[in-house]
Amino acid sequence: MRNRPLVLTTESARHPFRQRLPAHIFRVVDDRTARRKRAVDDDSDWKLFALSFCAFFTAFYSFIY
Repeated sequence: MRNRPLVLTTESARHPFRQRLPAHIFRVVDDRTARRKRAVDDDSDWKLFALSFCAFFTAFYSFIY
């Protein structure tokens, strides 16, 4: 005997594969939490650029001398 959920398909999904997925996959996540996190960690690109530049400069300078 098989155990099946009560609702087998999601009517909003048109593709047969998406119809078989559970309903919690189609829930929309609130974007406000992502915006708060992005505002705090906004300078990571500059930090990565500075670190990469310094590493390249040190490696290139060490090959010269």
